[in-house]
Amino acid sequence: MYAVVRIGGRQYRVQKGSIFNIERIEGEKGSSLTVDDVLAVGEGESLKVGEPTVAGANVGLEILEQGRAKKILVLKFKRRKNYKRLKGHRQYFTRVRVTSIDA
Repeated sequence: MYAVVRIGGRQYRVQKGSIFNIERIEGEKGSSLTVDDVLAVGEGESLKVGEPTVAGANVGLEILEQGRAKKILVLKFKRRKNYKRLKGHRQYFTRVRVTSIDA
């Protein structure tokens, strides 16, 4: 069984037991949360699509880790003008595991 959920403005296709990173949400390591914003639920060839969400469906998540991603560098550069600006950024994330999918 799999589901498509919307968390933090992004959509994820998840299965029970899968581990993935989402945008940072508040919570301690080991705590659980439920997501009610389920856009679709499928099992095998059957697919149940919500309008806009599937009524009564939710996905249980367990927080595994709070962290920061690798640093990305943002460079602004104009040739022959002696103009260079370099900035770095590390995005916060929350690593979660799917514990249950209820349709």
